[in-house]
Amino acid sequence: MASLPAATLVLGGARSGKSRHAEALVESQPGDCIYLATAEAWDAEMVERISRHQEQRGSRWRTVEAPLELVETLDKVAGPGHAVLVDCLTLWLSNLMHADRDIADETDRLVRWLAAPAGPVVLVSNEVGLGIVPDNALARAFRDHAGRLHQAVAAVVPSVVFVAAGLPLTLKSA
Repeated sequence: MASLPAATLVLGGARSGKSRHAEALVESQPGDCIYLATAEAWDAEMVERISRHQEQRGSRWRTVEAPLELVETLDKVAGPGHAVLVDCLTLWLSNLMHADRDIADETDRLVRWLAAPAGPVVLVSNEVGLGIVPDNALARAFRDHAGRLHQAVAAVVPSVVFVAAGLPLTLKSA
């Protein structure tokens, strides 16, 4: 069983297989698996989706919710003997924008934390910059923030993987 790098960023489009790949990375490690969820259940469909995903992960996983306070939660849950999966950075970004938080400051805080994580962490995020230019200012701001967030995280983590059609493509290797 190979050890995970200190931190891995897994990028991909919607339904690309990125979360499944990230879960497999975390499950390859000994000990408990911590699922750090950034999603919030705003409607019945999302409640059902979250419940289904929790059932699929199984009993080895412990779910911790962190829709906004990602760095503080990572400080509490990361450590030796277990791996943490953050799913996902783009939902966290949406939450930050909705809460009118300073995106650059939150990104900097996360990047500083990722420079020396207390245990292995795998971060999932949606690559949203491959499509057409969005037609409204909010969507363009989200795309721009996501691109800057991904670049900043990718620069500091030792491993970056892009998943397309369920196939992981290594962009940066530890």
